[in-house]
Amino acid sequence: MTTPRTEHLVLPGVLTAEEATATVRGLLAVQRPDGAIPWFRGHHLDPWDHTESAMALDAAGEHEAAARAYAWLARHQNPDGSWYAAYADGDPDDVTDHARETNFSAYVAVGVWHHYLATGDEGFLDRMWPTVFAAVEFVLALQQPGGQIGWKREPDGTPVPDALLTGSSSIHQALRCALALADQRDEPQPDWELAVGALRHAIRRHPERFLDKNRYSMDWYYPVLAGAVSGAEAAQRIAGGWDRFVVPGYGVRCVVPNPWVTGGESAELALALWTVGESDRALEILQSIQHLRDPDSGLYWTGYVYADRAVWPEELTSWTAGALLLAVAALGGHEATCAVFAGDRLPWGLDAPCCA
Repeated sequence: MTTPRTEHLVLPGVLTAEEATATVRGLLAVQRPDGAIPWFRGHHLDPWDHTESAMALDAAGEHEAAARAYAWLARHQNPDGSWYAAYADGDPDDVTDHARETNFSAYVAVGVWHHYLATGDEGFLDRMWPTVFAAVEFVLALQQPGGQIGWKREPDGTPVPDALLTGSSSIHQALRCALALADQRDEPQPDWELAVGALRHAIRRHPERFLDKNRYSMDWYYPVLAGAVSGAEAAQRIAGGWDRFVVPGYGVRCVVPNPWVTGGESAELALALWTVGESDRALEILQSIQHLRDPDSGLYWTGYVYADRAVWPEELTSWTAGALLLAVAALGGHEATCAVFAGDRLPWGLDAPCCA
């Protein structure tokens, strides 16, 4: 096993060099030989969390392992450009949820762009471009007249037009990364530009076009994390939900009013805070969830019910560790991670007033 690059993953009160190495090795231990990264061995894989874990591996310099994760996606993409929502232990022949979710499918573009920036591997970009292209086309086939993206296709192919704010925000980031990939290949995609502009406008100006999930912290911070809401508007959004979702000393609630904080949401909030220049508060959030760290594996428990002082559920998830590593990498100045989440080299100015 290689020794991960951890110099930019060392953060006071969060990770020492030894702890960072243990976390990366814990994540590598979850990955199957074929490249699949399930939540943990014996549990399911979903394409979004698989990609987030691959990005964390790239942030640690484990580029070969990350490339195998993307090769798994390329090999097992459905003919329509999608992936299924869940595969038992990452086994492509054992699908446990045949729905095809748009944000799950779109996120490959974020991962591929991140890997390209981390490695400069033009051959990888050439190999993965057809996968990204097909995924984007699948997603945009479910875009609604108001700009928002329908949630999924049911197993029988029926489209679900209802849109999720978190999912559509994630797709906004993915479309911008897909456009950056297209630009790198000198293959402009004007229809994608129009689509991401309409989507950003819906996220910023038309909350009524999305299902009401405002009890969930992801709907609070994800428009900021994904770059759909920025500047003073982003700062105002973060401030408006802070007391509702942040539990000092414990982390971020997944959903109010439940007394349950989760490591994944906490790390993603830290990453969102970093994008708006609030690195000190990002650090405080990451420090607050170290009670979730398992010292034996280097991984992190999914969540903690602070009212009962109990870990729940009792599972050490790859994506929780992945989210934390990406947040630490951004704070540590890892170039590819910073570029993807700060929006460097991604298109701006694509808002679409025509969709008012």
